[in-house]
Amino acid sequence: MLEEVERWLSTRSWSASDRPLHQILAAKQRTGRSVSVVLPALDEEETVGDIVAVIRHDLMRQVPLVDELVVVDSGSTDLTSEVAAAAGARVVHRDAILPRIPAVPGKGEVLWRSLLVTSGDIVCFIDADLKDFSSDFVSGIVGPLLTDPEIDLVKGMYDRPLGGAAGQGGRVTELMARPLLNMHWPQLAGFVQPLGGEYAARRSLLEQLPFPVGYGVELGMLVDALHLVGLDALAQVDVGVRKHRHQDGQALGRMSAAIYRTAQLRLARGHLVRPSLTQFERGEDGFEPRTYSVDTEERPPMVEIAEYATRKVA
Repeated sequence: MLEEVERWLSTRSWSASDRPLHQILAAKQRTGRSVSVVLPALDEEETVGDIVAVIRHDLMRQVPLVDELVVVDSGSTDLTSEVAAAAGARVVHRDAILPRIPAVPGKGEVLWRSLLVTSGDIVCFIDADLKDFSSDFVSGIVGPLLTDPEIDLVKGMYDRPLGGAAGQGGRVTELMARPLLNMHWPQLAGFVQPLGGEYAARRSLLEQLPFPVGYGVELGMLVDALHLVGLDALAQVDVGVRKHRHQDGQALGRMSAAIYRTAQLRLARGHLVRPSLTQFERGEDGFEPRTYSVDTEERPPMVEIAEYATRKVA
């Protein structure tokens, strides 16, 4: 490991308990910074309501840490929107945001568009499939941004149990993302959960970043933030244990392809020779090929979008 990374681990890796809530609130009042929490959601009716309810109770009613709580529904076919709204979130549908640019499927697309419907100086992203959710996920990763002006982006880190075994989650992280980062961006080798969906950043940084539309958004954001603001402006906070719905191997394969494509573009600013992935499923007549396209689109930095510039002036 690079000496720079070892130093970073000792100065930019914390636990949620390192910043008590009263300290974070005092910093918020002192700086006047506002906080938006965004939950990107697709068919998460079983979990999204509980997450919204915990954030509203712990961080909006009991203490005024979160100013805005928005669920962006990316086309759910279940009751995600209704459950989220009933729990107290403002629900916005992906296709209603920036309608002149047709939306495409993908998590990164939703996160990018969320910048247009939120106003916080700090934007905190939380995946909507978390179980046994704790508000520490929000306060823990928002804390450094409120208390330290030199920090621009904070990733959550946690254990990810799989099938009862501790630390066995994060298969794409271990098999794809971590090797890529260690080999090509070794300054980022200290991140425990580089692909984690729980992170917060200053709006002033997010609006300058391009957003891969799919699952490559987390890796792309880390790499681009490193080049834009440097390693010391990035940090991570231990928030405990993350329990969520795990995807099957084929879905993880498609996720890996999107992440590899994101890395490849940042290495060469070129293009995949064949932006698709063929996988196999056993059918009645043996193994049958299934070919899926790999996300090959990225959204430009939000500051380049006319509607965003107009909103900021207004």
